[in-house]
Amino acid sequence: MGSNLKEIRKKITSVKNTQKTTKAMKLVSTSKLKKAEEMAKRSRVYAERITAVFQEIKAKIEQNGFSGLESPYFAAGEDREVKMVDIVFVTADKGLCGGFNSTTIKEVTRLMAEYKSQNVKVRLRAIGKKGISFFGFNEVELLDKVSDLSATPDYERAAEFVNKATTDFINGVTDKVILVHNGFKNMISQELKVQDLLPIKADAIEAKESLGMMEVEPSEQEREILDQLAKKYIEFNMYYALIDSLAAEHSARMQAMDAASNNAGELVKSLTIAYNKARQEAITTELVEINTGVESMK
Repeated sequence: MGSNLKEIRKKITSVKNTQKTTKAMKLVSTSKLKKAEEMAKRSRVYAERITAVFQEIKAKIEQNGFSGLESPYFAAGEDREVKMVDIVFVTADKGLCGGFNSTTIKEVTRLMAEYKSQNVKVRLRAIGKKGISFFGFNEVELLDKVSDLSATPDYERAAEFVNKATTDFINGVTDKVILVHNGFKNMISQELKVQDLLPIKADAIEAKESLGMMEVEPSEQEREILDQLAKKYIEFNMYYALIDSLAAEHSARMQAMDAASNNAGELVKSLTIAYNKARQEAITTELVEINTGVESMK
């Protein structure tokens, strides 16, 4: 009985130590989430500005009699047959964040199966150790992979990574580029986001009625203007996906650690009850033995 009590005490101590760790991790994730949210807000402002510029240039070019969609970055309706697809996806470098990584991985796996059923070849470009290790373990080839970028988003590295997919698309190697990541919705939930990165669809950038003060003169440079802006637009989409994913990761980890702390608390309670019950049984047994001994001496 004594060994049983000792074992339960060890379990209680172990669970309490785990609870301290999960509580600490929750606090760290909460702090990092606030920073990631601020970064996301600043990036959202830039995203709105670059989209507005895109809208105005496109509208001005069309207003002056140019289609504006002759750039290789844009979709030309249903004319381009899809034979090869690049899927760019973002996962975390670390775990302990609930189903955050598995949600993205499941969607990528689903897309692969869907395209392969249509006889469309699929290539994967991975950001994040969790996604890389999963597909590596399952012997799925990764065309391109990078670690330590989802944890510390950097515009230059993000642009360098996505530009490889862009170059293949422009050169006709691939016909479509899809971006998949688990994004931030609010403090308690995440949202899976699947975006057709290339080709850029015309209806994705609707022209505004008010064109502001921007002037774009009709010239032979309209394609160059669109190409340069489209390149920046794609690069920033990649960068923003990393920031959005990082905020979602911290949100998911904060929730997971909170749940783990609560579960640890419940386990400590149940173990404490078990300990008290075992201790009471041990005391009762000792009292019975003492009484039996006293009775035998009479």
